[in-house]
Amino acid sequence: MEISAAGRLEVRITTADVGKRVSVRRLSEPGGAGEKFTDTVGVLTSWTDGVLLITRKSGESVRIAESALVAGKVVPSAPARRRGPAASYEELARIAARAWPPVESEWLGEWQLRAAAGFTRRANSVLPLGDPGLPLDDALSAVRRWYGARGLPAFVQTATGAEGTQERLCAELERRGWVREVSAEVWTGGLAPVADLAEGAGVVLSRDADEAWLARYQRKGVSDVALRVLGGGPSVWFATVPGADAPAAIGRCVVDGRWASFAAVEVDPAQRRRGLATAVMAALARRALDEGASAAWLQVETENAGARALYAGMGFSAHHAYHHYREPAGAGTATP
Repeated sequence: MEISAAGRLEVRITTADVGKRVSVRRLSEPGGAGEKFTDTVGVLTSWTDGVLLITRKSGESVRIAESALVAGKVVPSAPARRRGPAASYEELARIAARAWPPVESEWLGEWQLRAAAGFTRRANSVLPLGDPGLPLDDALSAVRRWYGARGLPAFVQTATGAEGTQERLCAELERRGWVREVSAEVWTGGLAPVADLAEGAGVVLSRDADEAWLARYQRKGVSDVALRVLGGGPSVWFATVPGADAPAAIGRCVVDGRWASFAAVEVDPAQRRRGLATAVMAALARRALDEGASAAWLQVETENAGARALYAGMGFSAHHAYHHYREPAGAGTATP
């Protein structure tokens, strides 16, 4: 925390620092016999009526009474990354959008409105990449009309935790009653180390998701629209480890320039802990290397401890978190 030359804690932030990354200390039990301090680090998204709103890297918003502050300072906008390929949030956001494309899209300024008949929130949400060209309330009204015309609830995908992410937009959505339904993380890592983890023997690669692959895919009853999303992207590969009645394991990879993405890595529950997921990813990684990629990214839910442990062991680490906010009075369904 910020300490003066006299050794006192000081509050060195003001309302002019809204939008910056800050570190603050507050009294969690003011006036008590055993006063306790709590530290919070995140983006200062608002400071009104004596209350600070700080959005943490996870996307969680913390409200702090100005009167409880004992110290505060502005800190670097993004911590230095210790490993993994360098990448901006915007670069990864655009790469991720191309790897899971909608069947219909339209631009509202620099917001991409995406729809795919409700198949996954990623393909049925707004991707804000800048200014929508309208005041926020007008832009959100236009978003709701666009999705309403398609019989879909309106979702806005936001990101937190890296330079250039959208903590302030998260706060504005929450202030208007939009509800955060799903949070996950984008992890990045080197591609060559993944390729070296296993030989990938027995893994069959194909350009198409055939019936066998779909039999293992967790989303049953895949529609024609879903097949278009799964098969979309610059260079798409599907991996299958054949099994008796259904594949023992599957995976999907999209190669886009220097990046390769991994998704839909699934293993028969009866055959887990045999290294099949690693074999699938290694085989896909080698194909991506052959196409000129050098870096990799993937998405993982915050509650999926098993997947997080697997990917951390492969050298991946978190780059940023992303969230889906649903309109206040939304109707209809879509899955993450």
